Amino acid sequence: MSDAGDSHDGTHAAAAGSSDLPVDDPPSQHRGVPEPSDDAVPSAEDHAYLALVPAPLPAPAHRTPWALVDHPAALARLVTRLRAARIIAIDAEFVQIYDRKPDDPPHRLALLQIAAAAEDPMSFVIDALRIPDLTPLQGPLGDANILKLFHGIGADARVLATRGLVARRTLDLEAVSRSVFGQRESGLQAMLQRARGIYLDKSLQRSDWTRRPLPTAMLAYAARDAEMTLALHEWLTLYYPWATALHDVPANEPPLDVAEWIRPLLEAGRPQRADLAVAEIQRAPDPMELVADLRAGLAAVKRPGQRARLLRAIADLDLRALAPDIRPLIAAPAAEERGAAARALGRLRDRESEPAVRALFTDPVYDVRQASRLALAYMNGERVARSIAPRSIAPRGRPGARGMWTSGGADTPAPEAAWQRALRARFPAPSPDVPSEAASPDSSEAAEKDR
Repeated sequence: MSDAGDSHDGTHAAAAGSSDLPVDDPPSQHRGVPEPSDDAVPSAEDHAYLALVPAPLPAPAHRTPWALVDHPAALARLVTRLRAARIIAIDAEFVQIYDRKPDDPPHRLALLQIAAAAEDPMSFVIDALRIPDLTPLQGPLGDANILKLFHGIGADARVLATRGLVARRTLDLEAVSRSVFGQRESGLQAMLQRARGIYLDKSLQRSDWTRRPLPTAMLAYAARDAEMTLALHEWLTLYYPWATALHDVPANEPPLDVAEWIRPLLEAGRPQRADLAVAEIQRAPDPMELVADLRAGLAAVKRPGQRARLLRAIADLDLRALAPDIRPLIAAPAAEERGAAARALGRLRDRESEPAVRALFTDPVYDVRQASRLALAYMNGERVARSIAPRSIAPRGRPGARGMWTSGGADTPAPEAAWQRALRARFPAPSPDVPSEAASPDSSEAAEKDR
């Protein structure tokens, strides 16, 4: 992305003031936030981050030089240079393919931008349409000694995989930013304004990246994304090391030790619904086995986004026996976990956690404040959207069709399976004066990068 504040020679105005604040503690102790009162009501309109934020580091004095890589010999030289780096930032520009065969990938990689942190930093724009074989890049991308930075890794990783490229030892700065500031404040533009005092112009974001030749302005714009990812990493590492450590994915990270039926719940993008995951177990599940599996899953999973999905699954299945396991997560460092824990406890009608949920009314992160408001509404029987009792699932469309499902209508309910009846018998329903359970809002999982 290009910087609207650039002068003709690519220089920036330095951000006023240097940072003199200490490294931020995990937000379980929030600085500069008033103590909540019993009648505190979170504001649905106030989306601001309420805690103190370290001053931005000075913006880079000059634009990092960049070079276009559009033939195999130049790519080979780039690979040699990248092998000496310890941190590289990666971004991709790609387009959606509308006219394609069923097995073809939905996106085509057009440009791949890489910036290397070194004494003589430089950014590279790789023309993925003119270089048919990008596999030489797998060497540095797979090197466990090189940290690969992304800002929104999901879409980029998928499109890189279509060219045989898989990054190992990665750090998603969007996820880091989301854990500290919340989903609404995690975009690259907002974070660079906060971290370096730089405003990014996004006017070329939706350009046609398949046109050739590409104008110099578009190439410079593309190179800017990787360069600014490095700049953001410096600030986040300096002031929020707990968050960068939380999202640093090692190259040889072992598979999660969780029950097989839980794995689809942890997938990014569109995780499987909990009731469908349970229904696909080959045998009738024991209710206490579900509880034990999810309890072990909460202990095994460390990434905030995955924990948030597990918490939603617990609420979907109405497993109230897990409420004591969820309560400590209200004080978790990551905003996604605090918000998801509050929503889950609200949907489980866990009155014991109400004081802790109320304390989140003045959480620095808007997403968490909103979650605490919704949780209290669930506990009080307000804003009840729909029941989360086990739903009848019926296929829609031609017989044998896959992928189209709808909840069974209230006028034609399907009988409960044996495991559903046993689960409900093990965990008694609320008393008649407590309204039926409400569905949770959308999870705090951030949407993919808007292309």
